[in-house]
Amino acid sequence: MTGSRLDRWWERTLRTERRRKLWIWGGPAAVTLLAFVLRFWNLGHPHSLVFDETFYVKDSWSLWLNGYESTWPDGADEGFANGDAGSPSTNPSYVVHPPLGKWLIALGIAVFGIDDSTGWRISTVIAGTLAVLLVTLIAKRLFTSSILAVLAGFLFAIDGHAIVMARVSLLDNFVMFFVLAGFGAILLDRSWHASRLAAKVASARARGADPAWGPVLWWRPWLLAAGVAFGAATAVKWNGLYFLAAFGAYVIVTDLLLRRRLSLSLWASAAVLKQGPVSFVTLVPVAAVVYLASWTGWIRTSGGYDRQWADAVGNAWTGTFAWVPHWFQSLLHYHQSAYSFHVGLSTPHPYAANPLGWLLMIRPTSMYYQSPATGTDGCAWDACSSAITSIGNPLIWWGAAVALGYCVYRLGRYREWQVGLIVLGVAAGYLPWLLYLNRTVFQFYTIVFEPYLILALVFAIGKILGSRDDPEERRFAGVGVIGVFVTITTLLSIFWYPLWTAITVPYWFWHLHAWLPSWV
Repeated sequence: MTGSRLDRWWERTLRTERRRKLWIWGGPAAVTLLAFVLRFWNLGHPHSLVFDETFYVKDSWSLWLNGYESTWPDGADEGFANGDAGSPSTNPSYVVHPPLGKWLIALGIAVFGIDDSTGWRISTVIAGTLAVLLVTLIAKRLFTSSILAVLAGFLFAIDGHAIVMARVSLLDNFVMFFVLAGFGAILLDRSWHASRLAAKVASARARGADPAWGPVLWWRPWLLAAGVAFGAATAVKWNGLYFLAAFGAYVIVTDLLLRRRLSLSLWASAAVLKQGPVSFVTLVPVAAVVYLASWTGWIRTSGGYDRQWADAVGNAWTGTFAWVPHWFQSLLHYHQSAYSFHVGLSTPHPYAANPLGWLLMIRPTSMYYQSPATGTDGCAWDACSSAITSIGNPLIWWGAAVALGYCVYRLGRYREWQVGLIVLGVAAGYLPWLLYLNRTVFQFYTIVFEPYLILALVFAIGKILGSRDDPEERRFAGVGVIGVFVTITTLLSIFWYPLWTAITVPYWFWHLHAWLPSWV
């Protein structure tokens, strides 16, 4: 009911334009600042390479120095831990991920210095912090609610999985950020394209013309931006390609549906045969150029792995394609080798996690664990633990898993476009991994689609909160339920934060977090 106590309280709280603007802009700024503090605090600890930082930090700095990833002498990890990292050799290192994420890590190292562990990780902190801001802005666009937008940013800011992945120097956080930027660009292109196509059709009909096909829109800046973002994601890790494919198909489908709503007689043919190719050119070749540009260092130097492959006798292409530059032939051969490595990777690992259990967070990844002796590293107890575990806030993760199921139901029943975008984001990041159930994979890969799980959760929260037209008692009940949820979630993040940031705690406190046997 309009004019309820809840509405009157909210209107009094934001009764001036100045206060409304403070909420609209201050809310996203506040959760972004919170995200940065939680991710940056004591970032340099531990001053040692944790988990796969042993690959990416060293590869990044050799990439910066040599233009390609190269090997390090024996004992390099100990050198990093002792503050004397030394220098890489000029011998190439075999790597199976594109260079962009490592260039970004190297940029932080160049600013802080190779011996400063903050520099190893600062780039992932920045990407993780900006991702929280993006989630907030995207939620505002999807739900047209500042409250839900700030809540989405807050939940992403305090979730442990997102915090850990922003505090260790791995590549997946960059994929998440660039994919999220592409998702936001697709969201903006949706309204841009719809408004301009409708205006052109209306203008043609006003002139007495019959736009059976409808116009073709060549200039779509947000679709172009999406191509750049998805290309950058793929230039970090190849799973960015899944998002490029998924949202490329989404662009075609939404154009088809839009032309049908505009009552164009040849709407299907126009969407597939006219606008479709234009959209493809705007999106895919742009992504390809960005991807190829990330290999510039490898292309311009001569020492990278397989860089001279095509120059060896008998390797270069002959016949029709003999004109193709040798660097491109060598790069393609390198990609074939890396692809074979990826699809064939099946090495036992204690923290390997089957994708079927990802949404339930069955086997989170332990990035770091030490048992400091009493009197060392802040240990004031008989037995201590210092850990970095990529476990999410349980209430956020399990709540998001339930909310995702609800979103799938809503999509099937009501065809809500906002829900469709959210589900597509999860599907693009999750479903392809179900094709590789026997491959060695990890729970932390889920960071790429975690933002869409957060959005699914907030969508469900919005339904619990209700609308202004609901009875006052219903709305107060919704506010109460969500208030309890947010309070418990916040307390759980406080409880788990030491295990996300390698704070030394008593062993018994660490063991209190073993809610499932597989979490140890």
